[in-house]
Amino acid sequence: MNRLWSPWRSKYIESFSEQKTGEAKGCVFCQKLAQKDDEENLIVYRSSLSAIIMNIYPYNSGHLMVVPFAHKAMFEDLTKEELSDVMEQTQLGIKLLRMTSHPDGFNFGANLGRLSGAGIADHIHFHIVPRWDGDTNFMPVLTETKVISEDLHDTVRKLTKALANLK
Repeated sequence: MNRLWSPWRSKYIESFSEQKTGEAKGCVFCQKLAQKDDEENLIVYRSSLSAIIMNIYPYNSGHLMVVPFAHKAMFEDLTKEELSDVMEQTQLGIKLLRMTSHPDGFNFGANLGRLSGAGIADHIHFHIVPRWDGDTNFMPVLTETKVISEDLHDTVRKLTKALANLK
C-alpha cells in the first residue's frame, strides 16, 4: 500500500490536545456560532439549524465546513431536520464554491470520532473540500508546507457576495 505523508496535519491534531485532557475552554464551534461578527469568524452563511464556515486549517483553498448549531458529537443524534438542513447547506456551499472558485470536483464528508481524524470530535461537522486537476503538488511532501492560495477572509467575502447574487 502506498502512503502519502502529510506531517503538517499533526500540528492541527496536536492543537486540540487540550480537549483530550479536559482543559478545553468550551467548543470552538459553539463559541464562533454564538458571536455576531460572521466575517471575523469566517462564517459564510447561517440557516436556522446550521452554518457554513471556512476551515482555518484548510486542505485546499475554499475548504468549507457545515456545522450544526446543536452541540452533538454523534451522527446518529442529529434530528431529521438537522440532517436535512446540513444537506441543504452542503448543496449551497458547493454552489457558492462553483460560482467563485470553479473547482473540478469536491470531497465531502465527516470524520466521526477522534480516531477517524476528527480534530474537533465533540461537535459534529461536515467538510466540503474543492478540488482541481493538479491541486496536489510537491510542497507538502518535500517541505511540510501546504500552499493555500487565498486569504480566508478574501474567500469569505467572495462567497458572501455570490450568496447575495443568489437571492
